[in-house]
Amino acid sequence: MCRILISLVAAWLLSVSMVASAQNVSREEIRGLDEQIQDVKQDVIGLTSELNRLEEKLLYPSNTEAAFFVSLPDGNEFSLESVEVKLDNQVVAHHLYTYREIEALQQGGVQRIHTANVQTGAHTLEVSYFGKSKSGKEYRASASYSVDKAVGPKFVEIQIAGTQSAINFKDW
Repeated sequence: MCRILISLVAAWLLSVSMVASAQNVSREEIRGLDEQIQDVKQDVIGLTSELNRLEEKLLYPSNTEAAFFVSLPDGNEFSLESVEVKLDNQVVAHHLYTYREIEALQQGGVQRIHTANVQTGAHTLEVSYFGKSKSGKEYRASASYSVDKAVGPKFVEIQIAGTQSAINFKDW
């Protein structure tokens, strides 16, 4: 795949240099080259996307994959500031939220906070958060959850109920 990507980029660079060196090139020939360049760009973008998917499959095989997602309940006007995730007493993720990320979560979005290779069996998931209500009142809470990993991928949603000082877990 990398060789294909490199050869496509080399072909694109060669066509650009040919355009620069040609003196008596018509507008239609330039348009044709522009279209070819755009096609090569689209191919490179497609190959890059495919390489990213293959890389993820290699790094996180489906039989050992565990992914953890953060969400907020519907209609919650809570402003999440930070989340820390520990798996088997080891910090695996810590995230500080931007205004846009908070807006997305409030509108029903879900954030993948961590993906890992996990052996089958029981694992302890600990989550802590800090946030504020619209009125400025601060909220903190922590909760633990036992993740039972079987063969195959495991997905866990961490729903932060903010002003209720609660964290709910849901297996997908």
